[in-house]
Amino acid sequence: MALTYRIELNDLDLGQLLDGLETRAESWERTAEYIRTDTMPDGKFFLVEECSKAQEADHIAEHYRSIIRKIQTQMEAQS
Repeated sequence: MALTYRIELNDLDLGQLLDGLETRAESWERTAEYIRTDTMPDGKFFLVEECSKAQEADHIAEHYRSIIRKIQTQMEAQS
């Protein structure tokens, strides 16, 4: 069973955390697209994440998106 942690961050640190999670989610989304199409998405250079299946990359990207949504929901509840 997973443990639940309560972590306090100021708004600047929380913004940085969300920005980092967003960057990771985008990287995995682009990796999934690259694996499907064998072309660079949006014509932008990026580092392809290490995986062999687009579905795996999609799953990891969605996990990052889920974390972002949870944090944003908690932020809104405290605003």
